[in-house]
Amino acid sequence: MTQSRRMLVLRAVIEDYIRSQEPVGSTSLTRNHHLGVSSATIRNDMAALEDEGYLVQPHTSAGRIPTEKGYRYFVDRLATVVPLSPAQRRGISNFLAGSVSLEDTLQRAARLLARITGQVAVVASPALSKSTLRHIEIVPVSVNKLLAVIITDTGRVAQHTLEARQLPDSKQLTTFCETVNARCAGKSLASAAATILTLANSPEHGVMATLAAALSRALTSMADDEQATDLYMAGTSKLAHQHSGTEMAPLLDALEEQVVIMRLMNSLSEEVTENGVGVAIGSETHTPELMHASVVTSGYGHIHAKASDGPDGAQTGKPVAFVGSIGPTHMDYVTTMAAVRAVARYLTNIIGEDEANAVG
Repeated sequence: MTQSRRMLVLRAVIEDYIRSQEPVGSTSLTRNHHLGVSSATIRNDMAALEDEGYLVQPHTSAGRIPTEKGYRYFVDRLATVVPLSPAQRRGISNFLAGSVSLEDTLQRAARLLARITGQVAVVASPALSKSTLRHIEIVPVSVNKLLAVIITDTGRVAQHTLEARQLPDSKQLTTFCETVNARCAGKSLASAAATILTLANSPEHGVMATLAAALSRALTSMADDEQATDLYMAGTSKLAHQHSGTEMAPLLDALEEQVVIMRLMNSLSEEVTENGVGVAIGSETHTPELMHASVVTSGYGHIHAKASDGPDGAQTGKPVAFVGSIGPTHMDYVTTMAAVRAVARYLTNIIGEDEANAVG
């Protein structure tokens, strides 16, 4: 009995169980798969796989079902994530192309991923703490107040009201904005705040010192704001209707704890495999409510940082946010991993196009 054939049997059991959600026996494996051996040999292989912890027999007379260890072996041996069909890829592109804003894009992405997988889709907006500065515009709004419009590389737009004892004239304001954008574009928000603070402390900027200090504080606040990430979810009700309440109730409870989901998926998205996705199965999620669930996630977007940013700058190469799918451990891993990766790549491209258009 070869180890390679035994693992082919394991893969066949997992594929059949994912499809039927019924314990799998040797007779059905012989009928549905060309394994080239007798039913008796397959029974022996299944018994060995059970002894090794890859399969479990829920009832004495029933077939076998995969364990968490079995699913992990299966996922790790998916040498390549099978790409979606051209029709599916066109569908994603067309669906997301109709978006009118970043928020609309992320909402659409969540609905689309839930539709493809039949599971809960979670898409996070880019955290401001991970963003870099693209452009700042400042306009007077009252006698001693100005409005700073801050645009990041991921397309996020934030507005901050700045107070100044003495408003600069239009020429001074224009010069100040040009200086800030020239020195800070492409820097992390924390690094940009530090750069602008040097303007506040520079005597040559005179009347602009107060304004520069206020703008620096606004950017620091944005950089420190870890709550500036929104989660877009879809597919919860469909998943609840498709699966038993006892199995899915803890999962639905976990989804209420968005901070827990965010930490888990964010961590997974930064530790993706060469397939471009990260997968946590059952106990690997370290979340009691997800003991019977699996999480598939991928990061999207890339942090760009200037070399001059130094140690406090953005960290090049890490994703700006994540997209993922949550479902039962018997989910269709092949389809889910392909869909998560495809949507993540489209979101990366969309953010990249926005940035290119802004630069152009």
